[in-house]
Order: sequence, then C-alpha cells, then structure tokens
Amino acid sequence: MTDDFARKTILIVDDHRIVREGLIRLINSEPDLLVCCDAGKASEALEKIEKHKPDLMILDISLNGVDGIELTKIVSKRFPDLYILIFSMHDETLFAERCLNAGAHGYIMKHNETDKIIEAIHKVLDGNIYLSEKCQSMILRRMTQGLKSSHVSPIQKLSDREWIIFELTGKGMGTKKIAEKLNLGIKTIETHKEHIKKKLNLNSATELVQKAVLWTLPRLNNDDRFSL
Repeated sequence: MTDDFARKTILIVDDHRIVREGLIRLINSEPDLLVCCDAGKASEALEKIEKHKPDLMILDISLNGVDGIELTKIVSKRFPDLYILIFSMHDETLFAERCLNAGAHGYIMKHNETDKIIEAIHKVLDGNIYLSEKCQSMILRRMTQGLKSSHVSPIQKLSDREWIIFELTGKGMGTKKIAEKLNLGIKTIETHKEHIKKKLNLNSATELVQKAVLWTLPRLNNDDRFSL
C-alpha cells in the first residue's frame, strides 16, 4: 500500500455532510489519494488550506455565504499552487466556463459515475484541465467560431452573483432568505434582481419568479445529494 506521505492530499468543500462523507470514502479507497480535511463553508475551507496545505480542493458551487465561484477566485489568488476541481449539480454548460475563468482547473457534475470522478481528480492533479467531452466541444466551438451577442442566451449574460440569485429564486427562496444565505443585504439582493430583470427583459418581480421557476424546475431532478 502507498505510504500516506506519498499520497496526494485533498480538501473537500461542500455544505452537505453526506456529500463529503461519500467523497471521503471514495477517494480514500484510492492508493495514491488521501482526504486530509473537509469543510462546509468558505471561511472554514480557507482555514483548512492554511493548516493542511492540500494538493487539491474539491468544491461545490452552492455554499452558504461565499459561494463556490467566489471562493475559487479567492483561493486561486491566495494559493496559486492549489488545484481546484468543481464538483456540482449545476449545469456544466452554463457554469463550467465561469468556474475556469474564476481559476478552477476542472468541472464535473455530481451525477457522474465514481470512476469519472476519480479520473477527473487524477487529471487535475497531473496539471491538466478536466471537462466532459460535451463541455469541451461547446467551449472549443465558441472559441473557434465565436458567438455573436444575439446568439447568446440572455441567461448566460447574467453575472456569477446574478446567476446564483436567479437560481435560488427559482428554488422558491424570497429576497430575505437569499440575503441570509449569501450573507448580503436585502437591498443588495433587490438591486441584483433589478439587473436580472433588465437583462432578461422582464417587467416585474412576478415575471422574474416565474422565469426562474420555469428554468430551475427541470434541473431539480439532479438532486443536490451524493452518497456512495
């Protein structure tokens, strides 16, 4: 068996304990990998990075307070040698490129088989970018052909923060609850919602909720739980 000192160390950041526990069992069964620590929120993750100096951080986008994309930006600046793999239920066609731009080194969705998860971990630890074939093709097509503004979905024009608020709205959360989850003021959330309405050409808060619900509901089939 590989000595623990020779194993690559991993930090898991997810606000669902069952997800963390499942990943820990999966990763620790690999002879060359070891989960050295885990965290449920951004501030805890930063403390664990300082203390344990992991080789890789596996990170979900949906976190209370500072979300995964913002945490990726912070970590990539403060710890540039730390690899980051996003592990999320969120649609890769909308979020993967955003995460790479924030500093992540790979993106894999939670519904993938366990062997794909291990493959993604190894690929990122080897210094490569990991994306699904579908996502790679989409990004390469965008780079080689270019997309005119008129061909881009209005939803894709939302900022990272606007997108998170839009999705939480679609999941039935009101302004106050969203503000609490993201640790932002109510007025800040309301301002973001006004920007979202403008970008999506919506005339009222009711239209915003309807649009968000119609977009989000089909994606709720990919539950935010993960166990092995």
